[in-house]
Amino acid sequence: MVANRNELELFVSGARVDPLVFALRPDYRALLVAVDGIAPAAGDDVSDALLGRAEAMARDLATQGPVEEIPHVAAWREAYRAFGAKPQRTRNSLEALLRRAPGGLPRVNRLTDVYNAISVLHQVPLGGEDLTRYAGSPRLVRSDGTEPFDTTAGGEMVTEHPEVGEVVWCDDSGVTCRRWNWRQGRRTQLHDGTTTALFIMDALDPMTDDALTAAADDLVAHLGPDVVSVRRLLAPTTGGQSL
Repeated sequence: MVANRNELELFVSGARVDPLVFALRPDYRALLVAVDGIAPAAGDDVSDALLGRAEAMARDLATQGPVEEIPHVAAWREAYRAFGAKPQRTRNSLEALLRRAPGGLPRVNRLTDVYNAISVLHQVPLGGEDLTRYAGSPRLVRSDGTEPFDTTAGGEMVTEHPEVGEVVWCDDSGVTCRRWNWRQGRRTQLHDGTTTALFIMDALDPMTDDALTAAADDLVAHLGPDVVSVRRLLAPTTGGQSL
């Protein structure tokens, strides 16, 4: 387990985005939020109320027009097309949640429920993973097609490989999330006992850095009073800065 702020800072300091990704989308930014001291728990009144707010927002947005026309969703659809993915078949995590939310978001555990709600409320793709299951720091690259990705198919554990040129998050052991923010692998997924987590918030224009910061503030505030957190913004102009 990561036990102090220094170790969290060391972890996020090793994160990077390959220049080929920034070349694909020069407006891309990733805000990494590493958190320790999370108290595992079932969903409670607070997390349920947060999900309820997210569901209500999604229902309101649905009355205003198609989900795919929401500005940040539309931007991510363009990004998917840029590396050859079909957004109508492989939806980014934000779009998938916004489409599901009007009918009710899943209730899993307090940690997962909170980060799903924050993703919808702030309209940002947000991935959550167990930091202790990482092999080295995260990096976002364009795949060479050989990296392993552990997932399930037909109820069985299988290893797949991304397509050449696909944008993937990975560590030293393989892919942790395919197609930027489409599907996370099983190895690093959150579980009921997770106490140390990495959250990745992906942004494209028109989302601002201030909006990213507000989403991170809201997330950390709902993770409990005793958590320790470290942030790092990865952007083409900064090369990544600790916040």
